[in-house]
Order: sequence, then structure tokens, then C-alpha cells
Amino acid sequence: MASIDEKANAVHEHEAQSTVKHADRALELIGSERVVLTDEDSKRIRRKTDKVILAILVWVYFLQILDKSVLGYGATYGLQTDTGLVGNEYSLVGSIAPIAQLAWQPFSSFLIVKVPHRILMPTLCLGWGIAQTMLAACHNFRSLMAARFFLGLFEAGCLPLFSIITSQWYRRAEQPLRIAAWYGTNGMATIVASALSYGLAHIKSEVLKPWQTIFLFVGLVTVVSAPFVYWKLDNDIPSARFLTEQEKAQAIERLRANQTGTGNRDFKTKHVVEAALEPKTYLWIGMSLLLNVGASVTNTFGPLILNGLGYDKYTTSLLNMPFGAIQVIVILLASYLAQKAHIKGAIIAGFMLPVVAGLAILYALPRTHAVQGALIAGYYLLAFLFGGNPLIVTWIVGNTAGTTKKSAIMSLYNAASSAGNIVGPLLFNKKDAPAYQPGLRACLGIFVSLVAVVLIQWANLFVLNKMQERKRVKNGKAAKMVDRSMQDRYQSIEEENVDEEAQNRLGDNAFLDLTDRENDEFVYIY
Repeated sequence: MASIDEKANAVHEHEAQSTVKHADRALELIGSERVVLTDEDSKRIRRKTDKVILAILVWVYFLQILDKSVLGYGATYGLQTDTGLVGNEYSLVGSIAPIAQLAWQPFSSFLIVKVPHRILMPTLCLGWGIAQTMLAACHNFRSLMAARFFLGLFEAGCLPLFSIITSQWYRRAEQPLRIAAWYGTNGMATIVASALSYGLAHIKSEVLKPWQTIFLFVGLVTVVSAPFVYWKLDNDIPSARFLTEQEKAQAIERLRANQTGTGNRDFKTKHVVEAALEPKTYLWIGMSLLLNVGASVTNTFGPLILNGLGYDKYTTSLLNMPFGAIQVIVILLASYLAQKAHIKGAIIAGFMLPVVAGLAILYALPRTHAVQGALIAGYYLLAFLFGGNPLIVTWIVGNTAGTTKKSAIMSLYNAASSAGNIVGPLLFNKKDAPAYQPGLRACLGIFVSLVAVVLIQWANLFVLNKMQERKRVKNGKAAKMVDRSMQDRYQSIEEENVDEEAQNRLGDNAFLDLTDRENDEFVYIY
């Protein structure tokens, strides 16, 4: 008969084989080998990744924001009158896209895990491009609702997909500026949408209204981009065509210290359950919901608020361009500070204070020519809210391990974002124009609440790190770990310990597709 020790060893070996079987694809490429690379190797791989993966993310996210935001410019150029919208119908047209996103999120989290990214991204891009193009053919409330519904449906997976792609190609220290690069196209899209609307609206046509020309142009640009995305994008590091075989192994190794994995096609229900039971998941949801109520206000009603200050429709379009420029600056500045200071919570809270000030100005001042400069300044201060979303996304992907868990939480984040985009426009009723004071008052309270939620999450992550330290001690490891993934220069995870036995243990969990709670070597970031 086999001894108890032999049986225990057999069980342990079976569990180890099962764990490896459901690990990241990256593990098949490097196995148990530790690949040698220097900081220069890491930088070279990062530059090559930027030229392909980041460039695609920036362009496609720009198109998504452009297609989503031109609705407000359509309203400036007669959409409501030409399609016979009355009462709150324009608000409902603005809200139906996020309603579709909200309904589709459970499917998005599944598709992001199961469908290769090279297939999923161009499919989504083509779908929302066609929906945006069809908006130009809409002539009443029902057709506008149908087209905007499908626009929202295909855009539903974008933010979770882009976040996960970023986390699977970059070190945690590199992620804030990469997420800022593609999320910062919010501002670029505002600038381009303003300029395009101003230019295209001057085209005289007996067939197309100005708003139809705008919708048709941006929709067709997106449709044409879909085949290009399929041509250039790679699914993951093991399938990357722009890396040599040696560089693929090095690209995987440089992500070991992340402890968040490099991608896995197994949808694991236990990851979803873990996410559902964690308080930090609901704090992420709270941040997203509160922040995106305000973001939807600027996207949908920004041009209308400026129009309410007494400017004509052409000047209104141009005045929104500085708002877009401020968005870009704020997003890059916030992400740069987060990358250098390694403290995201404090920066998010700090960047919300100008938003509160801007809302207070818009709420308190009358709509008169004497204070137009102050009113415009107040509106421009709202651009600081766009520094929040990319930092929260970076915060989430940096604090979540396991492909399915990450996909589930990012889908929940996007669902909360969609809910915020639904609630936001409904706070602003047409009868309250041009001041929209009840909506501004509600937003003021929302952003104050957001700062409180950020601070609570910060404290929660501190407690979770203390719990991780106790787990490591229990498992025979040192309580404190140097988080190599957050250092500016690449350093091997082995450099943390002088004890040879400990060196062999550290980092072995990195590509097993474990969640942050399952992996005792995971370090939460603030």
C-alpha cells in the first residue's frame, strides 16, 4: 500500500498539473525557465509594442469616442428640429447607447476571455461604424433610438478589452501612461469633432443636412478602419508577429513581477464569484458610476451648455476645442504624476477638486454677458474629470489578477460607467435650459461623494496588503516584498532575495492565471 506521504505527494502533483493546464498560454512558451533580459532589452520590447499594439489602441479608441460624441454636435446643427424630437426625447437618444452597453456587459466579459482579440476588436469596430453611418439615415425618434442602441452594443466591450490588452502587454509601472495615451483621445476626439463639425456643417448640400454629413463621415472612417485593425493586431505575446522568438520569451519574462498574467482563454466561474464577493469591486463600481455621470454631461450637453451662454452654433463648436485640449493635458498630467508618485488614489481625489469648483461656478453665476468669461472658465474646469477615468482603470487592472476576474471587473466598471451615462443626461431637462441648475446641483453632490469613495478604496487596499503579508508569512515567505513591477527600470524578480530557495519560489505563480487573492505574492498598489 502507498504511504500517506506518497498519497499526499500524488494529490499535490495532480493539483500542480491541473493548475499548469489552466495557466496562461505564455507558460507554454517559457515553461519553468527564467529568461534573462536587461533593462535595455525591456525598453526595446516596450518600444516595439508601442509602435504596434499601442498605436492600434489609440486609433480605435479615438474612433469610438468620436462616434459617440458627435451626437452633441448633431444637436447643435439641427438634429432635434429635423427629426421632430420633443420633451426628453433627445435625452433618451443620448441614454440608449449606454443602456445597450449596460445590458451587454455580461456577454462582453465572456467574449473578451474566449474570443481572440484580433477577431473581437475589428468586429466591434465594424459594428459600431455601421451603426454610426446609419444614424445619418434616421429621420425620427424611433430610428435614432435603434441606431444608437446598436452603436452602444458594439462599443460595450471597448473599454474592458482595451484595459485588458494594456495589462497583458505592459509592466504595471508602464500602464498609466499607456492607458492615458488611448483614453486621452477623449480630448483629441473633442477637438477633432469640433473642427469637423464646424467644417462639414459649412458644406452646402440639397441632399444631406449638416448633422447627417457629420454622422456619415465619422461612421465611414470607422468602417474603413476595421480591416486595418485585423491586419495589424496580434492576440497576445506568444502570437506577436512583430517580436522574434527570443523577444517573445523576454516580453513574457518582463511581466512576471506584475503577477497579473498575460492572457488565458478559460472562462473561470470562480473568478467571477470572487469578484462578486469583494468590497473593492463595489468601490470600483461606485467610482465609475459617480465619475461618469459628470462625463456624460460634458459629452451630451457640453455644446448645448455653451450654446446657452449666448453663442451661435459655429462659435459653440469652436469653443469646445479648448475643452478637448484641456482634457488631453489633464489626462496625460494625471497619469504622469501617478506613474512617478505611484499613488493613484490621492491624485484622483485631487483632480476632482477643480471639477467641484467648475460646477459651483456654473451653478452660482447667472447666464449674462457680464460673466461669460467666468462661465466658460467654469465649464473648462469640468475637463479635469477626464483625468479620473484612466487612473481608475489603471488602478483596477493593476490591482486585479486572473484573466476572467479582470474581464468581469472591467465589465462591471463599464456597466457602472454606462449607468452613469444613462443617469447623467436625465439630470438635465430641457425645461431647465439654459442654466440647467437642478442638474448642476446634483452633479456637485456626486463629485463630493466620489472623493470620499476614492479615499475609502485607498484604505481598503492598505488593509488587503496587510492580509497578503500575513499569508506570505504563513506560507514560509518574507512578509514584505519589493514590487519590481512598479519600478521605472526593469529588474528581475530574483533580485529581491539573496536566499536561493526563496528565489526559486518568487514569481512561479505569475503565469498560472491565479487571482490576486489566490496569489500570496501579489502586492496591491495605491
